[in-house]
Amino acid sequence: MNKTTYNKNLVVIIASVAALGGLLFGFDTGVISGAIPFFQQDFQLSNSMVENITTMGLVGAVIGAMFTGRLSDIFGRKKTIIAASIIFVIGALWSGWSKGPEELMFARLFIGLAIGISSFSVPLYIAEVSPTKIRGSLVSLFQLLITIGILVSYLSDLAFANDSNVESWRPMFYMGVIPGIILFTGMLFLPETPRWLMSKGREEESLKILKRIEEPSLVNESIQRMKDEITKDKNKPNIGEIFKPWLRTALIIAVGIMFFQQFVGINTVIYYSPKIFMIAGFEGARAGIWGAVSVGIVNVTFTILSLFLIDKLGRRKLYFIGTGGIVFSLILLGLVFAFLPQLGDTGKWLAIIFVWVYIAFFAISLGPLGWLIISEVFPLKVRGLGSSIGSLSNWLFNALVAFTFFKIVKWLTIPGSSIITHEKLYDPSLHKFTEQAVNNGNPAGAFWFYAALGILGLIWGYFYLPETKGVPLEKIEEHWRKGKKPRELK
Repeated sequence: MNKTTYNKNLVVIIASVAALGGLLFGFDTGVISGAIPFFQQDFQLSNSMVENITTMGLVGAVIGAMFTGRLSDIFGRKKTIIAASIIFVIGALWSGWSKGPEELMFARLFIGLAIGISSFSVPLYIAEVSPTKIRGSLVSLFQLLITIGILVSYLSDLAFANDSNVESWRPMFYMGVIPGIILFTGMLFLPETPRWLMSKGREEESLKILKRIEEPSLVNESIQRMKDEITKDKNKPNIGEIFKPWLRTALIIAVGIMFFQQFVGINTVIYYSPKIFMIAGFEGARAGIWGAVSVGIVNVTFTILSLFLIDKLGRRKLYFIGTGGIVFSLILLGLVFAFLPQLGDTGKWLAIIFVWVYIAFFAISLGPLGWLIISEVFPLKVRGLGSSIGSLSNWLFNALVAFTFFKIVKWLTIPGSSIITHEKLYDPSLHKFTEQAVNNGNPAGAFWFYAALGILGLIWGYFYLPETKGVPLEKIEEHWRKGKKPRELK
């Protein structure tokens, strides 16, 4: 095996282990989907309370993302990821042990901290250990592992789902301990990033690691670029740095791409897909979770495809292809629910097909691009802070979407179009399950609302999304310093 191949294989291994943070992220994002029908019955909760519990995990993620940038710049990317793995394990145990909805809310808040930390620190770590030529593909491993984590959580939910046992949700949460331990163990053996070490004056350590992960002919060039960048940024970063005029465009890009990633409604499907499929006509929680599993499989498949496309087609082309497809599928999905009574049994199958199409387009575009772009557009001095703001924005928007989905469904339901389902719910007075009529509103208007925001995303992307394929991180910084437009970056 020649030296170049050895280096490439090594960096792929390093990136793959770190990307397990995405697996945990995905698992704890998706696990609540299958748990909702059961703890909703167990604790006799309204849809509004379910939104609150779901949103608390996202509030925790906001808090985690808010502080991780600065801590990562102080303590390093590696230690930050290790800390996240420990929080994941504790949070998984606490969630499963919860004795009531209030305690479950606090447990989800706690585990949300780890989700927020990993959403920021893992893509940043991978970006800083990756050679320029394959940086896009390796950072996108994070998104791939998120989708695998979501699929694993759906399969785990399905394994424990029992329509006759309202406490089926507890082992679903406990399973999060396993990937947490794996990430913790794996990160102990990985190096710190050479860029962070160089920023701390530890040049010898930085060079030693860089020689193991970078193409031999590019090592000296990479070292010089890092030195030049650090020389320009002698002062310690503070929050004011990120708002300087020359970095305004990078900030708009980081916040903007996360806004559109979330406000095409992706996590309404991730969090509430069993509920959506039950509204469409699938009967029982297990049937809804089976639908969620199919969504997870499509998500993983097309995220894998994105790994081969992102450094070939480029960021902009994938963005427009994916976002256009998302808008198209959301419009069709809304039509299915609008005419569900007329479509009869065909409606539920059309609903799941258009959800698959929606997920496929998201998985090759906005899914990986969001995390990749925020790890690329900021200079080293404020990369931690900038990425943290991008990640923070993601979780704020994510929380808004999760907290408002059922409310938007209710607000945008045309009178007389509500979908009534008959579900087996636990009646505490009778101590048994009884069939009850449930008014679900109609999600058609919500899907059309997200489609409209997707159209705005296409317009925004034309002006603000840069093409960072194959562009060194240092050159991106130089581009902003010159005050050039995002579309002009090459």
